[in-house]
Amino acid sequence: MAKMTDSETLSKHIRDALRNDILEGRWAPGAKLQLTRLSEHYDTSSTVIREALTRLVGDQLVTLRPNRGFFVPELSLAELSDITEMRCVNESLAVALAVERGSIAWESELIAAHHTLERTERRSVENPEVHTEAWNHAHQLFHAKLVEACEVPLLLNLTCILSDLTQLYGRWAGTATRDVKRDVDKEHRDILDAALARNATLTGTLLRNHYETTLNAIKKAGEVGMASTLTGTSAP
Repeated sequence: MAKMTDSETLSKHIRDALRNDILEGRWAPGAKLQLTRLSEHYDTSSTVIREALTRLVGDQLVTLRPNRGFFVPELSLAELSDITEMRCVNESLAVALAVERGSIAWESELIAAHHTLERTERRSVENPEVHTEAWNHAHQLFHAKLVEACEVPLLLNLTCILSDLTQLYGRWAGTATRDVKRDVDKEHRDILDAALARNATLTGTLLRNHYETTLNAIKKAGEVGMASTLTGTSAP
């Protein structure tokens, strides 16, 4: 039993490491993920790597092409528009249930998640063109906590997948996303206040505005060569 637990722990560790590296842009969109090289890089067996990649296929962060292997997903602005619409609809439903069902403990945890997000450095001096890994993590945790109290596993799972995909697109969007006039901190504060006020309609509207502003920024970046520049920032 201990051996099985160790194996499961290793598998999750490798899967999490691969997920993080894909989201942080270690490989370009469309790049092939070669088992041998990944085994060497992560110092584990090809079996563990294959299992982790297969799991990530289910999360839409890896593409499996028959007889060709595993690849980082290619990017499509049309697909991102669909992803954003799905995210708006999904999270509007999830947050409506969350503000109805959420306890005082959920409110406290949401406030704490927002506090962490506000206090986490968004850009580093060394690389000001991209969001820091710590900020990306805090940002996803805040949005995840926002809908957590809906208590519907399918909704929460889809929320996580769509959030990852949006971050992947944003990572390769290019520096044009920084030209958009917005106050991301205020957007998050307004979303928090609406949720704490248990105003599901306003929270859903603010989330849609938040995500569509990001979509428009990435579209703008796409017009100047999103996937060709392969340098950029993570999406809010």
